[in-house]
Amino acid sequence: MEEIKTNFIHEIIDEDLRNDPTLKIHTRFPPEPNGYLHIGSAKAIWINYETAKKYGGEFNLRYDDTNPAKEGDEFVNSIRKDIEWLGATPNGGVFYGSDYFDKCYEYAVKLIKEGKAYVCDLSAEELKEYRGTLTEPGKNSPYRDRSVEENLDLFERMKNGEFPDGAKTLRAKIDMASPNINMRDPAIYRIVHTSHHRQGDKWCIYPLYDYAHPIQDALEGITHSLCSLEFENHRPLYEWVVDNIGFEKKPKQREFARLNVTNTVMSKRYLRYLVENDIVDGWDDPRLPTICGLRRRGYTPESIFDFVARAGVAKNDNLVDIALLEHCIREELNEKSQRRIAILHPVKVIVDNYPDEKTEYFTVTNNPNDESAGVREIPFTKELFIDADDFAEVPPPKFFRLKPDGEVRLMGAYIVKFASIEKAADGTISAVHVNADLESGNGNPVDGRKVKGTIHWLSAKYALDTTVMLYDKLFTHDNMNEIETADYDKYINAESVEEIKNAKIEPSLADAKQGEKFQFVRTGYFTLDSKHENRFNRIVSLKDGYKPQQ
Repeated sequence: MEEIKTNFIHEIIDEDLRNDPTLKIHTRFPPEPNGYLHIGSAKAIWINYETAKKYGGEFNLRYDDTNPAKEGDEFVNSIRKDIEWLGATPNGGVFYGSDYFDKCYEYAVKLIKEGKAYVCDLSAEELKEYRGTLTEPGKNSPYRDRSVEENLDLFERMKNGEFPDGAKTLRAKIDMASPNINMRDPAIYRIVHTSHHRQGDKWCIYPLYDYAHPIQDALEGITHSLCSLEFENHRPLYEWVVDNIGFEKKPKQREFARLNVTNTVMSKRYLRYLVENDIVDGWDDPRLPTICGLRRRGYTPESIFDFVARAGVAKNDNLVDIALLEHCIREELNEKSQRRIAILHPVKVIVDNYPDEKTEYFTVTNNPNDESAGVREIPFTKELFIDADDFAEVPPPKFFRLKPDGEVRLMGAYIVKFASIEKAADGTISAVHVNADLESGNGNPVDGRKVKGTIHWLSAKYALDTTVMLYDKLFTHDNMNEIETADYDKYINAESVEEIKNAKIEPSLADAKQGEKFQFVRTGYFTLDSKHENRFNRIVSLKDGYKPQQ
């Protein structure tokens, strides 16, 4: 992983520490448990976790479970699993926004008593109408000047369940003429008669995020509330809540640009749509940008955080090429992964001059980049498999693999020369016959001739059958942010996955374990699928498409 570089957030913290050397840095990651985490979430986790780590501080996980309608334990558990897998241990603790409902209610009563909040009867449509526009100020609600006593009574009756959903809201009394629309008397409580996954039916009113979040931060002692750029215009409201409730130690909200990746969408709503309509194979489909999808695909925590670090922390939105993510995992696996042989599109090869019943073994290295990885033995027999791409009956120019009148090195074994072809009734090739130079072994020919091509192979007798999944980008358009959400379906890549049945693998892969990564020679990097037996997922191809910016 690249060394963690300083960024504008660290510069802010450095200045804060110069002003107060006793300040203990405390950050948090506050996911809403209504979906699965994705690689954009990984950026927020990395920024908050690594910032706390750099300054010897604390990092909290806090579930933002203030909206009960779409939240649930499935998402709570998946978030915890993903964070633990990423290695971002919340050393400051694990919390729930719902644990602060009593305090949020207490502070709302305080605001009412001080004339800083009121109960409003406007409907959602009327609220939008009264709010104004970017160029026109809003209008005061006709309920804005209710007395403190009336507001306290109505708010308690809201809490007691006397009114239906949407009948009333509690609004902060700020400024309907503010140039920042978020400050135009925003709603801070709404009525929702829905059971909560942790609180049950205790509450039928729930605080809105912009009100609850600064309270949660302050109560937990968060010093720096680091969030994505879309909350920048919400910062004045964040500070208004903190100031008017009267917290002595005030958390500081600062914003960074979201992570946008080519050929990818990050919308939890759309990801949910893909899952619920069976367009993908669950939240952990290896084509999705979800953390569990990347894990099933074979990505590692190190490669994901390496990608986030290289993408950088900035104030302005940018689009990061998915090739950089592929480069990070490819770079890691090239060093660490053991090599294995797989034949995705097998063609039988018969070595005519090799004994029928003989089996011998050739030694091949497990990883040329790591001597300590050792070697293994590969069985060789009269009948072999090679990949269909490694034979051409009518070869193109500069084809250095097996072809009529040509010879080629079988990787780590003999040199073989083309002899003849067997074809089935339909004209397809059923076998290619060759003769082996049985004195070549895995060394140079005795006569010193040069053989340019080398291909991989497996013994037909000992090879195992498996299924291989080749994954590609889920969307055909580079920048999906340019596309209206309603049109996303038009850009789904129909060739984003290819299932190859009856591929052949070497016998040692019978002992492959979940989580192990292998380089299939000349094919790519693969790992066992976590949901299907005897199925390998391609993590990434061998070809590196990443071009570093100059």
